[in-house]
Amino acid sequence: MTNLSGANLNSDAAVGPQGEGRDCPSNFPAYSAYKNSGMEWLGEVPVHWALGSLKHLAWIRNGRDYKDVESPDGEYPVIGSGGQFANAIQYLYDGESVLLGRKGTIDKPLYIHGRFWTVDTMFYTEVSSDASAKFLYYNALTIPFQYYSTSTALPSMTQGDLLNHPCAIPTLKEQTQIARFLDHETARIDELIEEQQRLIELLKEKRQAVISHAVTKGLDPTVLMKDSGVEWLGEVPMHWPLPKLGHLARVLNGSTPSRENMDYWSEGNIPWIASGSLNDYRIDLASEYITEKALKECSVEMIPRGAILVGLVGQGKTRGLAALLNIDATINQNVCAVIPDKEKVLSGFLHLYLHCVYEPLRDFGRGANQAALNCELVSALRIPLPCMEEQGRIVRHIESKLNEFDALEDYALRSIGLMQERRSALISAAVTGKIDVRGWQPPASATSPELAQEAV
Repeated sequence: MTNLSGANLNSDAAVGPQGEGRDCPSNFPAYSAYKNSGMEWLGEVPVHWALGSLKHLAWIRNGRDYKDVESPDGEYPVIGSGGQFANAIQYLYDGESVLLGRKGTIDKPLYIHGRFWTVDTMFYTEVSSDASAKFLYYNALTIPFQYYSTSTALPSMTQGDLLNHPCAIPTLKEQTQIARFLDHETARIDELIEEQQRLIELLKEKRQAVISHAVTKGLDPTVLMKDSGVEWLGEVPMHWPLPKLGHLARVLNGSTPSRENMDYWSEGNIPWIASGSLNDYRIDLASEYITEKALKECSVEMIPRGAILVGLVGQGKTRGLAALLNIDATINQNVCAVIPDKEKVLSGFLHLYLHCVYEPLRDFGRGANQAALNCELVSALRIPLPCMEEQGRIVRHIESKLNEFDALEDYALRSIGLMQERRSALISAAVTGKIDVRGWQPPASATSPELAQEAV
């Protein structure tokens, strides 16, 4: 069975050696004696390591066209520089190999063990009998791909540059031990990273749950409830009316000034919002601007800050997305603006409600040819509406909770960044000899029969 790794083992971009000389990012010991490698970026290496290049570890081979072997029933992965994208009924190579991007995504080496097919955007390697494929893989993660990449629109690598990339080469026995050490340590770090990533996902779910409960059930757990008559909404507080959105706000969409008329776009200073901006919870900047001439001559209207923008079209996630507009701007025809009546509904409350009803709002837009919403459907949306004073309390409560979640998420993201840096530095230190792991053994709890057989 083919074993393809890289998404887990290579969770960050390629890295180069960290520090100078024997500087080490860990508590592992250094070697007793070093020599100058003659290469500034590599620094000193253990005195008994050979100085060579990747061609002393492997031969690099070209991938081939896959059209004649592709089949959804194929058992062998077809791999390009972006990863596996198809299956094949034949294989190009069988065994351990390190895959190196030739064109496109060039900085994500992959380790693979088994039968596979690579296309012409991905090199594969035949590893030398006196080299460890896993050591080659970890070594490849330290290649400065940005230095070698050709100056074309699509990043590219050549066989020659890869083969001649200099490296320090220990004995096969030591390569195997370094690979064992890095397998264990990177897996441990990756597990910690995954824990933080799961925490971030849980925080996102919790955010949504807090918003949804507050804007549809209120903050008082003892309040009497009534059936809303809306299946996906369920019960709402007894004293909350359920007006249509159109009774609380103006709902309109915009348009796109002609792209052929540069007087509408060149040196424009009026923000123009397209549906792509709705991926942001709040919109503070525009990616494009139109001119005063476009505002006067085209069917566009200035939308005031405080409006909520809702995506109208798209098979993806854009349809139904709601974002709070924090600037005065114009919008295109794929977006509608919900401009609240300030005497009836708070902008912040309306934004939170539209944000939490994303899924049912999307369902309103199911069409025969393209899933789409329109201003009439958005206007018909029912809103469980507390009084203005209660709306304010709900908004303040949610904002306080969201600030807590944001702080926890920021901490998790910083932790992930530090762990990824640690991972990269550890790989670099091990494969360049800045640390000596010859005496390392995995903890007893981590030892498996396979590891025991490989033990040095």
